Amino acid sequence: MASVTSLTSAVHQRLANALSAALPEAADADPLLRRSDRADYQANGILALAKKAKANPRELAAQVVERVTRGDVIEGIEVSGPGFLNITVSDRAITGNLAARAADPEGRLGVPRAEHPGTTVIDYAQPNVAKEMHVGHLRSAVIGDSVAQLLEFTGENVVRRHHIGDWGTQFGMLIQYLDEHPHELDHKAGEVSGEEAMSNLDRLYKAARKLFDSDEEFKTRARRRVVDLQAGDPHTLAMWQKFVDESKIYFFSVFEKLDMEIRDADIVGESGYNDMLAETCRMLEESGVAVRSEGALCVFFDDIKGPDGNPVPLIVQKSDGGYGYAATDLSAIRDRVFNLKADTLLYVVDARQSLHFKMVFETARRAGWLNDDVTAYQLAFGTVLGKDGKPFKTREGETVRLVDLLDEAIERASAVVREKAQDLSEEEIAERGAQVGIGAVKYADLSTSANRDYKFDLDQMVSLNGDTSVYLQYAYARIRSILRKAGGTAPAAHPELALTEAERALGLHVDAFAETVREAAAEYAPHKLAAYLYQLASLYTSFYDKCPVLKAETPQQVENRLFLCDITARTLHQGMALLGIRTPERL
Repeated sequence: MASVTSLTSAVHQRLANALSAALPEAADADPLLRRSDRADYQANGILALAKKAKANPRELAAQVVERVTRGDVIEGIEVSGPGFLNITVSDRAITGNLAARAADPEGRLGVPRAEHPGTTVIDYAQPNVAKEMHVGHLRSAVIGDSVAQLLEFTGENVVRRHHIGDWGTQFGMLIQYLDEHPHELDHKAGEVSGEEAMSNLDRLYKAARKLFDSDEEFKTRARRRVVDLQAGDPHTLAMWQKFVDESKIYFFSVFEKLDMEIRDADIVGESGYNDMLAETCRMLEESGVAVRSEGALCVFFDDIKGPDGNPVPLIVQKSDGGYGYAATDLSAIRDRVFNLKADTLLYVVDARQSLHFKMVFETARRAGWLNDDVTAYQLAFGTVLGKDGKPFKTREGETVRLVDLLDEAIERASAVVREKAQDLSEEEIAERGAQVGIGAVKYADLSTSANRDYKFDLDQMVSLNGDTSVYLQYAYARIRSILRKAGGTAPAAHPELALTEAERALGLHVDAFAETVREAAAEYAPHKLAAYLYQLASLYTSFYDKCPVLKAETPQQVENRLFLCDITARTLHQGMALLGIRTPERL
């Protein structure tokens, strides 16, 4: 099915046609159409055009009004103030457009797919092997997953990459300890839970660290093992793989709790680029992009200086021959551009790493790997704060474990569900509690612009009032309840019926879904979709309070209001799914 032209687009086109007829030199001008409290829409673009054409803005506005096609979409249009246009659309157009969206055979509600999709590699959810995931890992996973879903829904070819920390000097210590205590991880994948896997790794790490700090001979053996690992010694690599496999058991359990699919094939950690590092350095040095400085291979930038005023370089290779993060990240860019054929590289990474990525991207541009056709962008996110406005910590000042945080959210949400539940079993309460709790955590994150910090307040997150996912889930469940109570009366659109003010407001907002999804995907801005959905639920609440559905005055009005309920529920369900949040049928 072709995409449905939104009412906004239809009104915009009619205004543009009238404007170019009244002022031919303004053929490509933007009428600056906006939703308005004074009418359905207001167009403000005539003021600037009149100034440019040295015309009277009210007179120009009147000429545009004379030329606007009325009837099918625009019902009324009038000049307001110094030259604004207030536009009212017809009830028939609102209901008819929603009916077209509802009839979409693919169930996409008329949201178009990109005509010329590109390929975006999105780098998100980057935990570290042999280490617990903490609250700092939450935002990359939640934001990245939603952006990936938005891009895919709008037609982009998306390649997910989880750049896990699976390489480095600490593995020498861990591998050597495991080699000397071989039964510490003596089981196969699937035999332990994620919690057990993390417990095993944590215990082993602490024991290895204690021995490393107290035994000089072990420390020497551990450092030799790092060399063996980097040289590709088969036995050492096999031991390293045990750590990776054990960590994946744990990672997958956490992501499953987050209701997020992470596929093994998408996990390409730091180790995945080892074979490319030497070549990356050679290419940068031979092209003159990187130069040797005190034995290290560096890239310098005129605009990046330290506190002492001296240039701060990007160190690609250390003076001892070792490789840092820059070499790995640059090799990953080469792989993503030349092997995966990406047009866009998107990195969902903490804002505190912005300088590093600025330097890496600029280096890749100088090398010719990035250009006007292949771009890289860091979707930088802020910090999760506690209620006190400081970085979120435990009472003891420790970093909060992600699993503990999610478990508490589920526990709080389950209490809310149990309080509201009337006919749910304990099993259903547990299932809904998980959906509501995880939804609450995700929504609190996604309803905030990514680059801003936000306060982690579970009391607010699981509240039925205010801008929370629970409010949206409750609105959806209430609509589903009404539709069930309708019995044999099916939702049906009746464009011939007049609409109340509350029906019009709801209908116009539902019609804006496709434009909102497209904008949120194009700007990597899930918070714009979250804001749309909250307003949708609020408008539905107003409609529900003012417009009886099952007790409407005529059978046709009952069917039409059921139709408004149904299209709202479908929009809420699809929108929440794009945020990675479930919408239970009952709460």
